[in-house]
Amino acid sequence: MAVTLKDVALLAGVSPSTVSRTCNDHPSISDETKEKVRRAMAELGYEPNINSNTTTYNIRTIGIILPPSPKEAYENAFYLEAIRGISSFCNQKQYANTIITGNSEEELLSVIQSMSKSGQVDAFIILYSRLDDSIVNYLYSEGLLYVVIGKANQFANQTIYVDNDNLLAGQEATEYLIKKGHKKIAYIGKDFNLTFSADRKAGYQLALIANQIAWNPDYCLELPIKTKTHFEKIRALLDQDNRPTAVVVSDDIMAFTLKHVCMELGLSIPGDLSIVSFNNSMIARLSHPQLTSVDINSFQLGIEAASQMINHIEDPNLMATKIIVPHQLIERDSCKSV
Repeated sequence: MAVTLKDVALLAGVSPSTVSRTCNDHPSISDETKEKVRRAMAELGYEPNINSNTTTYNIRTIGIILPPSPKEAYENAFYLEAIRGISSFCNQKQYANTIITGNSEEELLSVIQSMSKSGQVDAFIILYSRLDDSIVNYLYSEGLLYVVIGKANQFANQTIYVDNDNLLAGQEATEYLIKKGHKKIAYIGKDFNLTFSADRKAGYQLALIANQIAWNPDYCLELPIKTKTHFEKIRALLDQDNRPTAVVVSDDIMAFTLKHVCMELGLSIPGDLSIVSFNNSMIARLSHPQLTSVDINSFQLGIEAASQMINHIEDPNLMATKIIVPHQLIERDSCKSV
């Protein structure tokens, strides 16, 4: 059986990422640690696959990984604000950053593999979290340093992540509507393989249970990234006889689609339907009426992710950290009492 990077790390008593950076002669690794790793490599006969150009580091670079998507990621204010936060902190610390995108998961993984093997980046920040992600599997198996913005689903104890308490945020958004007298409350979320949407839905369900309101599965919509069926599914939700009087929506972009369907059906906001959304983006502020929205502090999420990443680059022996950034519900005009 071939010797792996993890075998070397186990023998040397260091993390796989330390072995990887030793192979690249990274300046953040002490000479003592490098010597220990090299002795382990020699003992095991490990042959690293290192590009000859990776031994010189003038500027350290962080790769920022967007979710695989032909379009949606570039329109979402959350990603733009998180990238702005990452860039702001990197600029202060004189780190470079580069955006990594792909139309599909296969294309994205291919780009990441190429960049990591050629030594173009020192570490990665993943701007999303979802179940069984091949990108995370690859980065972990190769011992590469990465931070997830979102809750870690794989290798949770070894993963650095920065997140909101999305379960609590979903619960509080739903309880806000309950306090206004609503009992027929729907939830519209993205693909529930995306952890933030699954957690917000779980928080929504907990709020209903805590207030002895029966959960109606017909009131829960899971809308994938592709938008072809969004209008039809939302229209079916609002066109039923026992339609909801309020909706918790997982982001402002989807809330805007919901508002468009309401206009088509002649429903007024908040007269016929109250809406609470997430992200507190420009869409929420410029919408008419303005949307009540949960501000998840996307910019701060980016800053914290970059801070943790640079800390771990400069001190590879740090334990994997987990940071929770607080959220805040911003009240506007899209909700009314019943």
